[in-house]
Amino acid sequence: CPRQCPCCLPCPRSARLLLERSRAVKCPDIATQLAGTKKVQQELSRPGTLEKLLPGRTEAIARIRATFAGLYSLDVGEEGDKIAATAIANPDQFVLKPQREGGGNNLYGEELRQVLEKIKDSPERTSYILMDKIQPQPTRNYLLRAHSPLKASECVSELGIFGVYVRQGKELVMNEAAGHLLRTKAVEHADGGVAAGVAVLDTPYLV
Repeated sequence: CPRQCPCCLPCPRSARLLLERSRAVKCPDIATQLAGTKKVQQELSRPGTLEKLLPGRTEAIARIRATFAGLYSLDVGEEGDKIAATAIANPDQFVLKPQREGGGNNLYGEELRQVLEKIKDSPERTSYILMDKIQPQPTRNYLLRAHSPLKASECVSELGIFGVYVRQGKELVMNEAAGHLLRTKAVEHADGGVAAGVAVLDTPYLV
């Protein structure tokens, strides 16, 4: 299942624990996997967090923070209540994100509002985060898909940078950029990756 649903991950925790305790090379280990979750991304965006991780590196912190979209916690409490109410009142300004990958999981607009209305008073809301909706500039492009006619469409793209990160315990062995991936989809699709059958692989035109 490309959506990484819990129902599609039947492996018991004991098996994962056995792997983590072994000398096998993990790709990734559980700490690195958790570091890539949306909840951790949201926590990293909190004021003061980067300062703790990169003490004294003001310029580096500013460069990293400049890449962040607005990310908001839906934890139980006054702060979570306030941002949930704001998103319900302005659903087109936000994206509701669960802790899953693969495309087709995020919620937008009216669907976002309906889900938040349903879970706003439930601890279930803590399994999501809210993000400011990014409004990219559309471009004219052609999406080539199997069994679909080729036609020009208004499209938006998302650039992802590959990285190679290897460590042994606390010792960093490698941390390097290793290429890129450009995904493009038609503007009428609010969400969806390549695995979900919505976006296509693209090539950036460097100028």
